[in-house]
Amino acid sequence: MPKLKIKKGDQVVILSGDDKGKTGEVVKAMPSENKVVVQGINLVKRHTKPSQTNPGGIVTKEAPINVSNVALMNKDGKATKVGYKIVDGKKVRVARKSGEVIDK
Repeated sequence: MPKLKIKKGDQVVILSGDDKGKTGEVVKAMPSENKVVVQGINLVKRHTKPSQTNPGGIVTKEAPINVSNVALMNKDGKATKVGYKIVDGKKVRVARKSGEVIDK
C-alpha cells in the first residue's frame, strides 16, 4: 500500500482542476487509491434512491481528488512539498519551503 504525505485534518491547496487555488481540510485519505477527499472541494451531484433512513433526491457531496493535485498549505497560505526528518528519534513531516515541523 503506498504512503501518502498528506493526512486527514491537513489544510491543503488545490493545484489543478476546476477548484484550482481553493483551500480546504482533508476529510478522508485513501492511500490504496492514492486519493483524498477535501471538504467543500470537487462537489458532485448524486441522484439517490429513497430508503428508510434517506429521503432520496439529488445530493451534493465531495468526490475524491488525486493526491498529486493537492499540496500541503504552509503557514503563509501557499503550497509546499512535504519532506521527512528525524527529530528526537522520531520521524516527522517537515514543510520543505520553511523547514517547519508539521507533526507535533
